[in-house]
Amino acid sequence: MATTELTPAVPAYAPPMARPGYGKKSAPDQAPRRAGDFAHLPEREASVAAHIDRLPDGAAVDIKTLARELAAYGQQAVAKALENLSKAGHLRRFREQIGTQWVTRTHFSRTARDDAWWNHYLKHDTAPPPARTASRTEAYEALAAVGRTAPRMTLSAAECAQLEPLATEWLARGATREQLIAALTGGLPEQVHSPGALARRRLTDKLPPEQPVRPSTRIMECTACGVPGYPEALPGGLCRQCRGEERRLETPDKADAVRAQAARVRAGIRTRPSALPHPAPHPAPSALVR
Repeated sequence: MATTELTPAVPAYAPPMARPGYGKKSAPDQAPRRAGDFAHLPEREASVAAHIDRLPDGAAVDIKTLARELAAYGQQAVAKALENLSKAGHLRRFREQIGTQWVTRTHFSRTARDDAWWNHYLKHDTAPPPARTASRTEAYEALAAVGRTAPRMTLSAAECAQLEPLATEWLARGATREQLIAALTGGLPEQVHSPGALARRRLTDKLPPEQPVRPSTRIMECTACGVPGYPEALPGGLCRQCRGEERRLETPDKADAVRAQAARVRAGIRTRPSALPHPAPHPAPSALVR
């Protein structure tokens, strides 16, 4: 009688999860997952990025956990890979306030983003609006619709383009499209000689107040060392020291000090007497300029 060899079922992979509030958080507005998402990265960085991309939100993505999960790389290699992924625009670390507690989350984007995108996301928790193309903006569409409500206020294409920045500011301050149109069409005089001029005056005089700025509950952290800072001071998600700028800035100063010391030594040699009763002792190594 033949025997059937049973293969034990492989349990489904369950990634380690971080404490509530910590861990990975997927950035919004990412492109669909494709085979070559990380082909532009070196092999190590692509491997780490692909692993993080597969993890669910809330998964632990600290250096120690990732090093345990990725058999090919140790902690130092993982730390360097995360630093390079930050430079490439795939992740940032934000320190966020949840209630009275501050937590650190790693925000990951399959689609590489520039600093301006991450800075907008940090402040608003949403992806920035797409760059303007040949399509009409919401502000332009609102201005173009004014003539359908009040034919006397019909604006030309050129006038809509000129007034678009003002209308955009209205919308940015919380006004709706309907409120903007109402401000331009309500209480009109019997004759409107210049719709563009009247619209400009109304958009300027009736501009809504700025929205109050809410206290920020998120700040950026350096991906490499964790020091908090304004996003403008952390290009690529890294502080100046981790970018290596402080070391480069210190080099000229040290070189100047060495040159000055060498000049003093040469001057001392030129003024030293030709004969000495005893040889001068060598200076201790600790006294040398390094």
